[in-house]
Parts: sequence; structure tokens; C-alpha cells
Amino acid sequence: MKLKVMYDNEAEGGLESDWGFSCLIEEGGRKLLFDTGASDSILARNMEKLGITREEIEVIALSHEHWDHIGGLNAVLHPDVVVYVPTSFTAATKKKLRRNVAELREVSGPEEIMAGIHTTGELGAGIKEQSLVLDTRIGEMVLTGCAHPGLDTIMDAARIFGDIGGVMGGFHGFDKLELLNGLEKIIPCHCTVRKTEILERYPGVAVKCAAGKEIEV
Repeated sequence: MKLKVMYDNEAEGGLESDWGFSCLIEEGGRKLLFDTGASDSILARNMEKLGITREEIEVIALSHEHWDHIGGLNAVLHPDVVVYVPTSFTAATKKKLRRNVAELREVSGPEEIMAGIHTTGELGAGIKEQSLVLDTRIGEMVLTGCAHPGLDTIMDAARIFGDIGGVMGGFHGFDKLELLNGLEKIIPCHCTVRKTEILERYPGVAVKCAAGKEIEV
């Protein structure tokens, strides 16, 4: 399985950085986009530089409704795409999506959304969010948007799919770093407050995130 960071606070390889997050998942010739960053123009330019067209994307999964995760939607919506959102998304956003996509699917509990890719379902008591759980060679890889419900809560929910081998995405204010012990891959992105501390604490395991970064798992 290949992960390509399309949008992040940092960038490499001539891509543009901006506050937000988006990651493309490629598996078995199929492509799923997780979140869309904040700007459709920046996402479109980054996709062009990476040779990705919107029509290649079969599925879009949105973690939560904050602007820095759904602001780039206009760059990737097309009539054949299927979009997964937490049920807590506003009626206005759901209406817009239904007008522009093949199908809108509202997520409440855990389910498989593509072969080898699951959603945790909607988590959190305040800001509700879904995360993805990927079947990889290192075990289950947890992919988060901002981890508002808490990375520990998300990891607990992901364990119904198997042992966790890695975590990637925005971890927000997560500070229980000892819970990352034993993981094979740690990729703190976007809004992770303790990004530098995580990279220093887990050398060789923790990897810097940036738009343009490719990860094989």
C-alpha cells in the first residue's frame, strides 16, 4: 500500500505547503483520498505536480468538517466519486456533496470502505471525527485528520481490526507518547503539537511528514 501526502503544513519536491492535510492511498490500482486540505487551488496544483487527476480518485473520506480538511473539495469532486463523511456533518455540506458526487455515504460505526481500508466510524463527544485503518505489511496503520477525539481513543477503536503497526496524520495535542512504543511507523503531520518531540523520541521509526512525501507500508 502506498501513501502520498498531498497537503500539509510542510512540503518538499516543489509542492506547496499550507495549513491543512490530505493524503492519497493507493492499493490494488485503486485510489482513495483522505481529506482535501484547506485550498482547492493549492490541492489542485500539488496534484498536478504529482501527476494525479481527480477522475482517478474513486473514493473520498473526510475526517471532520473543519475548513482545513474539506476546503479543497472543489479540486477533487467529480460525478463518479463516492464520498464518506461522519453523520455529524452539517446538512448544507451534505447537500453540496449529494449534488456533485455519485454517492454520499454517512458513517456512524466502523465499516470497510475499500478492500483493506476501514473507517473507525464517528468518534468523539465534542468535535466528531472518523479515522481510517489500513491493512498493511506492518499491521494496522491508523490515519488521522486531526485526532480531536484523542489519538489514544482512536487507536483503541482501531484495534478491532487488528494489532496496530503505525500511526500517521494530525495528532493535535496528544501527549501520551509512551503509547507509541513498539510501533514500526510514526508519521506526525499537520496539527501535531509535539511533532519535534516525537521525531526525537523515536529515531528511525518516526518520519517527517510533508506534502510530496511517499510512504510504502
